[in-house]
This record gives sequence, C-alpha cells and structure tokens, in this order.
Amino acid sequence: MKKVKITILMTTLNEELAREYGAVGIKACPMMKEGDVFMADYAKPEGFCDKAWKAIYQYVFALAHGAGSDLFYYGDWIRKPGVAIVSCNDGLRPVIMKLEATDIDANLEYTPIDR
Repeated sequence: MKKVKITILMTTLNEELAREYGAVGIKACPMMKEGDVFMADYAKPEGFCDKAWKAIYQYVFALAHGAGSDLFYYGDWIRKPGVAIVSCNDGLRPVIMKLEATDIDANLEYTPIDR
C-alpha cells in the first residue's frame, strides 16, 4: 500500500444556490485552503475535513492499492494514470481536490488505543 498525495485545488461557493438555500454570510469552505497538501493511505489525514474524507476515501484507497497504474473509468475521465480529480459533496461550497498516487510506502503499524 502506498500513500496518496491530496492537493486542494479550489474552494468554491455556488452563489446562486447559496443565496437561495445558504445561511446568511456563508462563504467558501473554512476548513480547506487552496494549495493545502495532505498525505493519506487507509486513514484520514490529520486536519482533513471528515465530510470531505467520506466523499473521497474510496478513490484514495484505490490509488493507494495500485489503481493508479490504469486510467479510472476506462480512460474517459482522467487522461493521466495515477491521478483523480474529486470533490467533497457540499452542494453549496464544494472543494475540488487532486489525488495523486505516490511511491511512498504507507505506515501500516497498528497502534492500540488505551482504554
């Protein structure tokens, strides 16, 4: 299993939908910033949005296990192997991310939690 590099490409706000449905003063995502970089494998990176992780973890998992050697979706989505462009599922202010397969081994050590 390898690590996957997650780069925040864009934070957006759909102004039309935000005017109609958003809370007063809603802005683009306050948790993620354009240019932020995270490294992930089977676990959510520290500081990464929980909701965004739930939306993208299956792509991270696939890339971490070698799916990057082929193009996703039969070559009709992304032209570069080992890359996926994904977003969180916030309909008013989605965050666009680039996932990239790396050659960095994941740390698979199990650390039990004290109870």
